Amino acid sequence: MIWNMKPQMRAYRFDGHKDAVMSVLFSPSGHLVASASRDKTVRLWVPSMKAESTVFRAHTATVRSVSFSGDGQTLVTASDDKTIKLWTVHRQKFLFSLNQHINWVRCAKFSPDDRLIVSSSDDKTIKLWDKNNRECIHSFYEHAGYANHVDFHPSGTCIAAASTDNTVKVWDIRSHKMLQHYQVHSGVVNSLSFHPGGNFLMTASSDSTVKILDLVEGKLLYTLHGHQGPVTCVAFSRTGEYFASGGSDEQVMVWKSNFDCSEYGATARLQHKTTSRVQVPPTSSVAHLPFNSHASVLQSQISQPTEISNRQDSQTAAHAQSSSRSGSDSRASHNHAFKNPSVSSSSNNQTQTQGLPQQSPHVQARSQDSNPYLASTLEHIIGQLDILTQTVSILEQRLTLTEDKLKECLENQMEIGLHLQRREEA
Repeated sequence: MIWNMKPQMRAYRFDGHKDAVMSVLFSPSGHLVASASRDKTVRLWVPSMKAESTVFRAHTATVRSVSFSGDGQTLVTASDDKTIKLWTVHRQKFLFSLNQHINWVRCAKFSPDDRLIVSSSDDKTIKLWDKNNRECIHSFYEHAGYANHVDFHPSGTCIAAASTDNTVKVWDIRSHKMLQHYQVHSGVVNSLSFHPGGNFLMTASSDSTVKILDLVEGKLLYTLHGHQGPVTCVAFSRTGEYFASGGSDEQVMVWKSNFDCSEYGATARLQHKTTSRVQVPPTSSVAHLPFNSHASVLQSQISQPTEISNRQDSQTAAHAQSSSRSGSDSRASHNHAFKNPSVSSSSNNQTQTQGLPQQSPHVQARSQDSNPYLASTLEHIIGQLDILTQTVSILEQRLTLTEDKLKECLENQMEIGLHLQRREEA
């Protein structure tokens, strides 16, 4: 299914696979959609009313994962036949296989520059491949469980993997050393996704939660509760403004991240203009990361240490859109969203400015220029308060319904008890 995000617009339903669909992905241009299935095939679709598709056949078992190269010209697929296969999109032909895993291959991804491929497998290894030489250049063995998912950091210098051992690990692909180890979930970690800016990592778990990790600080930022069962997949949008999660509760939820959208552009510009690294002190069991962290995020985090600690494991009321077969409205009340880090940062800066005994004309002019920004920030806060009010109202309705159901259950139990007592007396 392909949904149109505009209200009251119809969704596209594509029929073609003869068994469960395991992975779906848009091409970088957005003009094609690739899907992988248990029917051992990969299909390339043109997202339109006609639902035309081309079938790729070469795997001999379930195809678990499909991914496009950065230029959109190549596909890489991972399968239960223990192989990784590459295909050309333009000619729609099979190219070659990579064959060193000794168990099912769960996931395979291209690096941002398309030179490397990373794969995760049920043999508990993460393998790094040179695409041009068609050989494995390194294997990572640190996971104690099956490696469910793996992906490259937007900078291309690091990879992160999710495992059935309930952990997420981050490695530097140049030194081959593990940089970070997160054990924040109480269940299997099924999927992960880097924010395009590179400072955040989102994870999905069978413990029914989605978590957001701060890679610069090396800590958990948010825990999101919305799904009523294992969360099987997550992904950020191309700009990072939105993200989606899917679960075994038959729901697809679309969330608004409320991260500052300028972060993505600023980070991308810095990654192209400089190779300097921001030095961040390591925290417990977390090594220093060589990510290109932009100054605005670091300033926000330094100026508000109290807020960052409070955001950990937060369950703030939220703003999410869900698409499901049933019950989407009732479950939407469980969703949680983020505060915009830039809001508290700006208010902290304003407080510091007011505390100064005297201001130069230059500083005063700069304060006046920031007034429009403060006004928009206040509007954002008011909007968030409205959302919170609506969410509380929905929660109250849900609690009332739950109380009614409990009363009903108790009455039924009492009736059953009386009926059994009478039967015993008779």
